[in-house]
Amino acid sequence: MPFATPAQIAVLVASAVGAGAMNAMAGGGTILTFPVLIFLGMPAIRANATSTVALLPGAAASLAGFKEDVLSHKEWLKTLFLPSLAGGIAGSVLLLSTPEKIFSRLAPVLILVATVLFMARSALARRFLPPAGGGAGSPEPARLSRGRWVTAALLQLAVGVYGGYFGAGIGILMLALLGFLGLTNIHAMNGLKNFFNLCINCVAAGYFIYRGAVSWPEALVLAVGAVVGGYGGARFSKRIGQEKARAAVIVIGLLVTAILAWQQLR
Repeated sequence: MPFATPAQIAVLVASAVGAGAMNAMAGGGTILTFPVLIFLGMPAIRANATSTVALLPGAAASLAGFKEDVLSHKEWLKTLFLPSLAGGIAGSVLLLSTPEKIFSRLAPVLILVATVLFMARSALARRFLPPAGGGAGSPEPARLSRGRWVTAALLQLAVGVYGGYFGAGIGILMLALLGFLGLTNIHAMNGLKNFFNLCINCVAAGYFIYRGAVSWPEALVLAVGAVVGGYGGARFSKRIGQEKARAAVIVIGLLVTAILAWQQLR
């Protein structure tokens, strides 16, 4: 690769717009862009790195709407910032250290894990997230016991490693973690989740770029398409509802898992 035919370009643009819409409606754009790059002939590790870099502008844009909520919880930023960066860089180094053949075999498993996270979203929300419209405050990190703080840092480190290595579904994991820590302001939780997601993806993308693991023609097409899809997806989600959007993500994820697994077994 890079792509050459009009059909390949059309498929890439469609996947980018779809990924942006999925991220706006329910998350999980990687579930679409990563396998599409593989289906177009890109090696799995390069496809993963390219997808991470391409979806970065959308992640940055999603943070803008939560600016005030994030800035009002600066102590939480300080508490989980370093574990996020450390995990992101560790995951990206681990990815590029993985033999291509092994990662290709892992691809169906990673897509399946991300899809299962989406399927478990409702259960995680009932367990860790506040009810809609509820919760005006959040505890300060200083009020956490030492054991709970250490547990939080280690869990965020693990989330960061997963995010740097693959990434689909880390938003769900981080919301669960913030709920476990006692945060009850859902807007603050979403803002913090987006901030840490951006931190993880930035350091991973920086390492991928430094190592020359990104295919730029595809990344640029995906980035533009994702921004367009994100804008349209936010509007479209209001028409169909988020539950239908999440159902679509799950169906796509299971279908892609089956296709990738079948390719490995041929």
